[in-house]
Amino acid sequence: MELYKRLLLANKAWAAERLELDEDYFNRLAASQKPDFLWIGCSDSRVPADELTGTHPGEMFVHRNVANLVVHTDINMLSVLQYAVEVLKVKHILVVGHYGCGGVKASMGNQDLGLINKWLRNIKDVYDKHSLELDAIQHEKPRFDRLVELNIIEQVKNLSKTTIVQKAWHNGEQVHLHGWVFGLHDGIIKPIIEMPPGTKVEGVYQYDFE
Repeated sequence: MELYKRLLLANKAWAAERLELDEDYFNRLAASQKPDFLWIGCSDSRVPADELTGTHPGEMFVHRNVANLVVHTDINMLSVLQYAVEVLKVKHILVVGHYGCGGVKASMGNQDLGLINKWLRNIKDVYDKHSLELDAIQHEKPRFDRLVELNIIEQVKNLSKTTIVQKAWHNGEQVHLHGWVFGLHDGIIKPIIEMPPGTKVEGVYQYDFE
């Protein structure tokens, strides 16, 4: 059997199981979505948002890219963020990375990888910003793990620097920002950083909406 046909068969089995449990399941699913969460995660196939969190269709709005970056020029990510915050009214935005991330690993080296160099530059900037701490870590594995964590911290901070999030806070909306790291070896999500609604944004990154 062709590999892709397995997916179609599994889909039919899943749909039949849903209907057997609840004949109105797809009617409700088609009516609307009201997720409380926006997940900004890595494209890595080992880190599926719903599987890791036990959520179901309709509960999690999802954006994924290489190494879970929040880049201020990424119109795709910003469009997802704006829709999630301003239309869906999500309450929590989760930036979720994972230990053993290939994108983070690649950014630590000097190899020319082609087009993706431009994307990984964002992580190299994180390394450069925290180079004193990272270079003081003698062994590569803990240094790699720490860069994964620092990358999460910087991406959450990048979220807070957007006018989308700041305007929501200004309007009194309770949007919480979270940075998590998933462990491939134990399956556990580790909270790294949290920014509650109204967190003070530093310096010139703070916008005035008055």
